[in-house]
Amino acid sequence: MSYLRAEEILPKELLETIQQYVSGKTIYIPTKEKQDWGSNTDTKQILDARNREIFEQYTKGISVPVIAVEYSLSEKSIQRIIRKQKQQEESKC
Repeated sequence: MSYLRAEEILPKELLETIQQYVSGKTIYIPTKEKQDWGSNTDTKQILDARNREIFEQYTKGISVPVIAVEYSLSEKSIQRIIRKQKQQEESKC
């Protein structure tokens, strides 16, 4: 992420107003158009595929600890993924 100098892009009056709340600190100003997480990359699709694989292994009887080691995730993360995948499967029916 690159930073822009506020005094170079904001009107003086607006900059002075912002300085009343925060001065000399870095702030984040969100975009007006909210984008879904992962919409600019294929990360979401990769994680969805991974999570389906994890659930498939679990349904085949592979234990949570073994899956956790294979995917380098905590057992709690594997349990969360399994729970979410179960809910998605149930909502399809």
